[in-house]
Amino acid sequence: MSTTSTSALRRILLAALWLSAAAVADETIVDFGGHSKTWLLADGYPEDSAFHQLTGDGAASLQQELRLNLRIDKGPWGLDAAWQIFGTWGDRVELLREASDASLPGIVFPPNDDRRLMNLTDSLYDEGKLVAVHRLDRLAVTWSGDKLVVRAGRQAISWGNGLAFAPMDIVNPFDPATIDTEFKFGDDMIYAQYLLDSGNDVEFAHVFRRDIVSGDVESVESTTAAKYHGIIGDAGFDLLVGRHRGDATIGIGGNKSIGGAVVHGDLVWIDTDSGSRLQFVTNVSYSWVWGGRNVSGFAEYYFSEFGQRGGRYDLDSLSQNTELLERLARGESFTLGRNYLAAGATIELTPLWLLTPNLFANLDDGSALLQIVTRNSLSDDVEFLGALNLPLGPNGSEYGGIGTPIPGVYLSTDFSIFAQVAWYF
Repeated sequence: MSTTSTSALRRILLAALWLSAAAVADETIVDFGGHSKTWLLADGYPEDSAFHQLTGDGAASLQQELRLNLRIDKGPWGLDAAWQIFGTWGDRVELLREASDASLPGIVFPPNDDRRLMNLTDSLYDEGKLVAVHRLDRLAVTWSGDKLVVRAGRQAISWGNGLAFAPMDIVNPFDPATIDTEFKFGDDMIYAQYLLDSGNDVEFAHVFRRDIVSGDVESVESTTAAKYHGIIGDAGFDLLVGRHRGDATIGIGGNKSIGGAVVHGDLVWIDTDSGSRLQFVTNVSYSWVWGGRNVSGFAEYYFSEFGQRGGRYDLDSLSQNTELLERLARGESFTLGRNYLAAGATIELTPLWLLTPNLFANLDDGSALLQIVTRNSLSDDVEFLGALNLPLGPNGSEYGGIGTPIPGVYLSTDFSIFAQVAWYF
């Protein structure tokens, strides 16, 4: 564990505690809470899977997380801080560590702040089947006026109109198949929002990042963007202009209510060193009553010119698509192909039990991921979240398992299980 970063974390936590005590004495508004989450992850592997050769029929891990959230407000000023500590034990730890060491796209384990401005993440233990990490996931100061909000520090933002895929969310999008979406990992940025008299608003964000090799803060790694949100009648629209990791980025999107349904869409143009690339998403969402139960559903189409042509997803073919691999490694893209359909529905079986089946389909190779999520409120403070992921498709397809340099061996799984109990305080 780094002595320098540990000392920095200690100073920041002590400062937050001092501010909290001072705030109480000064009758400043203080909000403190958090959660504890325990979850199990388990994967099953077929015999022709590269993972089977490493761990056998399956691998599992047990993770425990504690998150403490602190909010202090005094007049126009505010402080947001969130500290996390989590430990993971099991066969999946060794598997993820090997995948990260092998530089498989999109896998960084254990998580770190190598690309961020501030190093607020530390590995407490990383050996064998056990990893323990603590980090400050939020640390931001906010000034709020009548029409202007300015926030600086580690924080998270969400832009765009995609429900599963979010090409306009250029800073830190969620993986469409993410099960627990309560919090995004924060990034180090300056953010501002200005409210116009018309009710429209303008948002600005500048995200500081480091070069992964040199460790220096580089403008070519950073993101600067402005987004204008307007309303015309019952329709909303967004205009995005920015420079993201050296690439000029322009986006236009919107949403409109049509016959009880809501239609959303985004079109994003990126000017890369290899030429311009388009990303497009459109969806429709609708709510209804079925058999006396409330249901809300959506269907979404997504297109990305960063994806592979021709459905060739083996590692040798992917190695030629450096733009896609870079976006996968940075957590900006989560798919290998070009054309996708996502659909899902949330069914209120009881007021305390929600069932959500989702499907993510690659239209180029016919493979898909079927996901069934259940969310149960066990009490006022305790919730259960569970999911079953079933990859569908033949070997060599994206969800069926892409090929490896070893003939007849694939990066494939039979199923994945997620089970989590969360306690809020």
